[in-house]
Amino acid sequence: MNRRSFIKSGGIVSATTLLGGDSVAGEFQGGSPVPLDPGAVQNRNRNRSTVACQRGIVCTSQPLASQAGIDVLKQGGSAVDAAIAANAVLSVVEPMSNGPGGDLFAIGWDESSRSLYGLNASGRAPYGWSLGEAEKLGLTEIGLHSPLSWSVPGCVSGWDLLSKRFGKLSRSALLEAAIYYAKEGFPVSPVIARGWLKSPSKTHPTLTDTYLPGGEPLAFGDVSKNPGCAAFFEILERDGWGAFYQGEIAERLVRFSKEQGGRFELKDFVDHRADWVAPVRANYRGYDVWELPPNGQGIAALQILNMLEQFDIPSMKPNSAEQLHLFLEAKKLAFEDRAVYYADMDFADVPVEWLISKAYAEERAKLIDPRKAAAKVSAGRLKGSADTVYLTTADREGNMISLIQSIYHGWGSRYVPDGLGFAIQNRGQLFSLNPKDLNRLEPHKRPFHTIIPAFLTKDGEPVMSFGVMGGDFQPQGHSQVLMNMIDFGMSPQQAGDQPRISHSESSTPTGSRSTGPGRVSCEYGISEETRSQLAEMGHELRDGHGAFGGYQSIWRMENPLRYFGGSDPRKDGCAIGY
Repeated sequence: MNRRSFIKSGGIVSATTLLGGDSVAGEFQGGSPVPLDPGAVQNRNRNRSTVACQRGIVCTSQPLASQAGIDVLKQGGSAVDAAIAANAVLSVVEPMSNGPGGDLFAIGWDESSRSLYGLNASGRAPYGWSLGEAEKLGLTEIGLHSPLSWSVPGCVSGWDLLSKRFGKLSRSALLEAAIYYAKEGFPVSPVIARGWLKSPSKTHPTLTDTYLPGGEPLAFGDVSKNPGCAAFFEILERDGWGAFYQGEIAERLVRFSKEQGGRFELKDFVDHRADWVAPVRANYRGYDVWELPPNGQGIAALQILNMLEQFDIPSMKPNSAEQLHLFLEAKKLAFEDRAVYYADMDFADVPVEWLISKAYAEERAKLIDPRKAAAKVSAGRLKGSADTVYLTTADREGNMISLIQSIYHGWGSRYVPDGLGFAIQNRGQLFSLNPKDLNRLEPHKRPFHTIIPAFLTKDGEPVMSFGVMGGDFQPQGHSQVLMNMIDFGMSPQQAGDQPRISHSESSTPTGSRSTGPGRVSCEYGISEETRSQLAEMGHELRDGHGAFGGYQSIWRMENPLRYFGGSDPRKDGCAIGY
């Protein structure tokens, strides 16, 4: 692809454009003084301009977070500093999706060494939680909203490692905006308002106390404050990042766990560590696509792209039935491998090199019928064998970071430790309780993860940091965005604006197995002709429309250094550059 082709779209710097009728008279939501057409907010996926700048850029799912990152860059902070500051603000303004109670992964470009690095800051199961303990309780699966779904939150350890290695500013500078918004409040933005807690929870009273302090749900434009979260960040500011694991916060988390029937002990926190890891890659039509190895699902995107490379995608019409059918079939094959082989590599022998090899992709691609959907697919025979935030930043020196952070389901486990102002993740729900599975529950083991950052290089040079949040959808989103850019020559913004499709009901790493072809959901904008053709090919389509994932990206060009940012209109956020 001509790396300059997207500039023909006439990208104009646009930091805060919000589509979908947010300023158009419509229904009043819950007494909110701000008029809003909720239907228009839901179905919006086009027409923003690519943001162009030279000094630095921040792309997030909420404008206040993007602005906080830019403020840090203007203070002389690095791309990593801006990412941490933005992530901390997102913990306050989008609390159902992320926060210190969750995990973090990142892929970054270090300009000084001219190299990529990876970070796995996901937590592990408690030492006292095992298959035997689950069997004693009569469990066949781990409850979604249960203290038994808790793994040690790794987010703050990720901030710690990133800041020590690549940061320039103090913790106070990085946490200033988050503390301010938690104390003084912020108006809830429209998409986030749709996901806010709707009613008090009798089973999770601290969740209600924190996010429905008046007993009523917040609507678009209502002001939210979180004094507990402000106090938590002030402890980190005073005592250091390590206070989460060997100080006051760790002690409070363990005490809360014992009160709620969880399995946390202080040893689980003292022994926690985040790890630098080497990203892995597959080449797609001349571009190296980089993901992190398991315990995450990033290599599923590489498997999908490797199979798609066997077909002449560039000759097809974007979002045609012909193109989407090939994508769906590749996804189904990759996800069967995901269900069987992906697990914590400290506990399982995961054949990553073979899974992402061209030889294996050629073998698997032969199973794809270009005209007919497979009714059932299986994992390959190997040799030797929902809610998240994604953000990306870049600074004036050329450093870039692709960062994703999550508490898993909306509001995580729904447990908020007393006075700390954030929900604990339920990522441990993704362990399998089948002793034969690689992803089976074991003490101090990392569960399978859905959140994946990504990066693109060409001939060893950085090209793009990007990601698409959204649970199981993420490898599907990565693949669709890259086809839009590499195969069809779209700009970073156009690639994210395009309507998407999603396939569900594949086998999972928690032990469930697919029983048929699965179902396909089509976003607003996929034509009726394409839907009909997909159905004729044998795909089972779901009724209705929806939004699929949340994308952010930064495309880089040299001589002189410039950045081009894309931000998903399906979210409240924006790309801001300067």
